[in-house]
Amino acid sequence: MSAIAWIAVGSLVVWVWLLLGQGFFWRTDQRLPVRTGAEPERWPSVAVVVPARDEAQVLPRSLPSLLAQDYPGEAEIILVDDCSGDGTGELARALSVRCGGLPLTVVSPGEPEPGWTGKLWALRHGMALARQRRPEFLLLTDADIAHEPDSLRELVAAAGAEGADGFDLVSQMARLRVASTWERLIVPAFVYFFGQLYPFRRVNRRGSRTAAAAGGCVLLRAGAAERARLPESIRQAVIDDVSLARAVRRAGGRIWLGLAERVDSVRPYPGLADLWRMVSRSAYAQLRHSPLLLAGTVLGLGLVYVAPPATVLAGLLTGDPVAAWAGGAAWAVMAGTYMPMLGYYRQSLWLAPLLPFTAVLYLLMTVDSAVQHYRGLGAAWKGRTYARPEAAPEP
Repeated sequence: MSAIAWIAVGSLVVWVWLLLGQGFFWRTDQRLPVRTGAEPERWPSVAVVVPARDEAQVLPRSLPSLLAQDYPGEAEIILVDDCSGDGTGELARALSVRCGGLPLTVVSPGEPEPGWTGKLWALRHGMALARQRRPEFLLLTDADIAHEPDSLRELVAAAGAEGADGFDLVSQMARLRVASTWERLIVPAFVYFFGQLYPFRRVNRRGSRTAAAAGGCVLLRAGAAERARLPESIRQAVIDDVSLARAVRRAGGRIWLGLAERVDSVRPYPGLADLWRMVSRSAYAQLRHSPLLLAGTVLGLGLVYVAPPATVLAGLLTGDPVAAWAGGAAWAVMAGTYMPMLGYYRQSLWLAPLLPFTAVLYLLMTVDSAVQHYRGLGAAWKGRTYARPEAAPEP
């Protein structure tokens, strides 16, 4: 066989393994656990902690959804205004007065101390204030996340009773906005790639070493947070959600991660530049700032995503039927594994064959993330730059 044919066959073998051996990452049926039976006699108390920095644009759509939570137990909201310059704190107070609902407290901790990333610094103060009220659960949710009225009730019910049958962490990957052309092309792939790195089934399996969470919606048992020394134990992490889940699992906690049906992000990413910043700000941190891991990632993405269409084209042009057939089969398997995610996002299945193009964009975003790191710019978000942030710690 030709070298092109060997590459095509190698890519096909990898895709067959991904299809069957990577925790069925492509399936989208990991949804919030449904608890059967009667409702509890007493619903546990919950403190909702919302870190917010310059969120005046999205807060009118997200905060009222939290204030309107239909939760039978005691619940309150603590919004941590992280040095916003757009009146986020004042707007939150005004929305609370206008909408009513759950009680809201707004606090402002000041600039982060050295060794802390901004979001975790905000969470530290929000969680510390919440602990004074001694809640049984903490809901950590971003300021751009809108919740249906029964979201908190369903999360707590899914966590279940404390003990072997309960979860210490329940997290949902909020459905991201897909309105613009670039969002339709890139956003479903973002969740698809995340699931490929952290297969939800493996995350949810008892005793698994794979741990991950989606930072926009994390219900955390207060006792588990104390055992894991959160957030102090992960204070430098840029990829804070994965770090948090690993810390809970290391402390003996049981975690669950799935796709959301009634929790949505309202933050717009209308242009390619917006999505590029979202991905590149932490991509190299995910690789632990390792040039070897970066090189391996580039080669791996090339073999897995670029090789199938490239070998099909090369096979057709050179008259190499093995290259064309194997490359086409690998491309078909790739597109087939992407279709469930497109269906979840209610997008046309005709986007599935374009996944190699989207993968190339992600590859370029990752390389750009490394370039920014070595230029001393590091991870930048909301006007702050973390020159050398730590990646999520190893399990």
